[in-house]
Amino acid sequence: MSTATYLAYDYPLLSMFWTMLWFFLWILWFILLFRIIVDIFRDDALSGWAKAGWLVFVILLPFLGVFVYVIARGKNMGRREIAQAREQQQQFDDYVRETAGGGHRSSADELKKLAQLRADGHISEDEYRRAKELVLSDHGPAGAKHEPTAPAAGA
Repeated sequence: MSTATYLAYDYPLLSMFWTMLWFFLWILWFILLFRIIVDIFRDDALSGWAKAGWLVFVILLPFLGVFVYVIARGKNMGRREIAQAREQQQQFDDYVRETAGGGHRSSADELKKLAQLRADGHISEDEYRRAKELVLSDHGPAGAKHEPTAPAAGA
């Protein structure tokens, strides 16, 4: 028989499962280690020195450092992660609302802006009336709404 055939007989199925289990646990440990390092930097309650101390402890004594960190601060790790996810979702929702609604203002919003410009003296009564007619009739190039502009300074 060849050498490759002997290798197959020398490595039984149970040994392969044990190797896979240890490899899986090793990867899980690295995932936990990196999540703890991210959590150390994410926590705003820790001072810079406390963050440095935890980081040194987790890097120099990784198994003990991870174990102690999970016991001492593990309960709040999930809370900080959930808070960050909610904050990111809120920022995304605000961005979508701003982007989707920012390009199309209602006629009421434009009339309010016109009234404010008139009250501040930036436009005359005649300019206000013409702009109001444009807003209410929604006439203009390609149906676009016109935004009134303030006259130039000194005009």
